[in-house]
Amino acid sequence: MAEYENRARSVGTIATPAIDAGLRSYMLRVYNYMLAGLVVTGAAVLAVLNTPLGAAFFAMEGGYITGMSILGWIALFAPLGMVFFLSFRINHMSFTAAQATFWIFAAVMGIGLAPTFLMYTGASIARVFFITAATFGAMSLWGYTTKRDLTGMGSFLFMGLIGIVIAMVVNMFLASTMMDFIISVLGVVIFTGLTAYDTQKIKESYSASMAGDVMGKAAIMGALNLYLDFINLFIMLLRLVGDRR
Repeated sequence: MAEYENRARSVGTIATPAIDAGLRSYMLRVYNYMLAGLVVTGAAVLAVLNTPLGAAFFAMEGGYITGMSILGWIALFAPLGMVFFLSFRINHMSFTAAQATFWIFAAVMGIGLAPTFLMYTGASIARVFFITAATFGAMSLWGYTTKRDLTGMGSFLFMGLIGIVIAMVVNMFLASTMMDFIISVLGVVIFTGLTAYDTQKIKESYSASMAGDVMGKAAIMGALNLYLDFINLFIMLLRLVGDRR
């Protein structure tokens, strides 16, 4: 009996580091996908603003966008549809198709963000990006390491997200600067919290039994969630502290 207990302890001490190593590898894969998606988005923004490709999406005059073509409107709203498509269909897709959809989503997102980038100075965009990266990194680290269950916080934040989406639609008609400021402040709070919540959820979704395409598609969905947290946090901070042209 004593020998059995010693062997059991031995197996436990060996298995735990193996699981931890697998989890670290999985989380690194998620972050790599997210970072690569941000690079693709940035490249798409630069391509639209600095090459003739932008003319297919936007009418530009004097360095400003004065109108949008049908392709521009599609690029503006297509990312939302692609998020829902990936969320509901990824389990029925091959890993290659899921990966390709994620890259296309990141590129189309960049095209849709191009008008926003033209509204602010390059220096303020760079400053806000680094603020966003620092905030995102700190909250994601906390979400990964905390022992606190963030499920309740996630439900509260999701309700808040629905609220600010409704408020943004209403403000399209009211054009209230005060409401715009409140939406931006609440948006920063909500997406900062969602960064921690999504990181914990991704960590807890990991299973040592995952392998191959299953793990790859799970990593893509995790990266998509963190990518959306980062982009939306960046936009909300830009609205708050960005210097307009």
